[in-house]
Amino acid sequence: MRTKQLGRWAAVVSGAALVAFAAPSSAQEKAHGAANVTRMEEVVGAYVTNKQFMGSVLVARDGRVLIDKGYGYANLEWMVPNDPETIFRLGSVTKQFTAASILLLEERGKLKVSDPVSAYLPGTPAAWGKITIHNLLTHTSGIPNYTELPGFDATETIATTPAQLVARFESKPLDFEPGTKWRYSNSNYALLGLLIEKVSGQTYKDFLQQNIFAPLKMSHSGYDVAAAIIPHRAAGYAPGPNGPQNAGYVDMTIPYAAGALYSTTRDLRLWEDALYGGKLLSAASLKKMTTPFLNGYAMGLGVGQSGGHPVFSHNGGINGFNTYLAYYPDEKMSVVVLGNLNGEAPDMIGAALAAVVHGEAVALPSERREINVDPKVLASYVGSYELAPSFVLTVTLEDGYLITQATGQGKVPIFAESPTRFFPKIVDAVIEFTKDKNGAVTGLILHQGGRDMPAPRKP
Repeated sequence: MRTKQLGRWAAVVSGAALVAFAAPSSAQEKAHGAANVTRMEEVVGAYVTNKQFMGSVLVARDGRVLIDKGYGYANLEWMVPNDPETIFRLGSVTKQFTAASILLLEERGKLKVSDPVSAYLPGTPAAWGKITIHNLLTHTSGIPNYTELPGFDATETIATTPAQLVARFESKPLDFEPGTKWRYSNSNYALLGLLIEKVSGQTYKDFLQQNIFAPLKMSHSGYDVAAAIIPHRAAGYAPGPNGPQNAGYVDMTIPYAAGALYSTTRDLRLWEDALYGGKLLSAASLKKMTTPFLNGYAMGLGVGQSGGHPVFSHNGGINGFNTYLAYYPDEKMSVVVLGNLNGEAPDMIGAALAAVVHGEAVALPSERREINVDPKVLASYVGSYELAPSFVLTVTLEDGYLITQATGQGKVPIFAESPTRFFPKIVDAVIEFTKDKNGAVTGLILHQGGRDMPAPRKP
């Protein structure tokens, strides 16, 4: 996974109804809590055993820590184990810190998020005239993503100033009229970082240190610099043909305000307790930050529901690291999964741990049982299913097995656990085919990472 994958984020499904349960007795709660912890450890352990995850995990609910452990190694060459004090690069989880910094500046009268960016950054292109700070925060500016521009890979090792970074994309045409569409772009948050520096008179690094990390006692968090000696910092790894290998180098001035921070699971719990507990922003600012604008995205946060529970979440990916951070406001629950082996495991683990706490059944790939299905039934599922515009899941039948292939990705076989539900063996997901009253296949639902993503069948 390369820096251009900073753009991954934890989308959540909205619209599910909340269900109320009677409060358990203290004895029931204690027994259920013990069962929860056991199952949570089994969930994480499955990904560790399958060599898909190394990192640290923390889940806390209403002031009570349920799990707080490290797994695998912070350094494979010295076999130093991960633990709750291990420091990980955050990737795009950085964005919520950038968003909160902008809102702090607004509270201090230094800017308004409704203002045009050009009011604070003179010399911006004429095409940016309608772009507001709000557009940047919500990924609705139309500015193309610099990590997806041709030639980006050749530049990610080169130290770059914020102004030089912005210069890479400021002459590019907009992808769409500002405010009319949503498209994730790291360029938005690079601009916000530069704006923070211009308005505050401080570097992005110093502003966060003095206004967020120090006041919240996040003593193991900061802006990452490869040359600095940072105690307990994990090395980052990527999957290789013979197992994990050292991830490629990226100069941290490249991800900048879109993804250059580091932290620990315990510091991120402090962050969520402070942010959602009203200790950092005013109630009005927090409401702004957590109100979605388009595509379920607010300001540095995805907003929606998971399993019927409201949740604010974001993930991140950068060379050698993948991260997942979620907060369930109704339960005051933080779910933090920080990994130093690239892959989707932190997303899957985070969603599964929340499901366990909510009392939902979680079936790991190793626990699913394959059944035989009539070949005629399998053949009826062959077709193309649209998960999103320009993102299609194609299903074929090869040698008696259904094979899926998403746009731009490799082939993945799926196996039946019922005549309509299928699962891959390489990741925790389920594909459920839907039919009309006449039995004709109309679409599928991809259940993955706590999300239920419908995909209608294409004609």
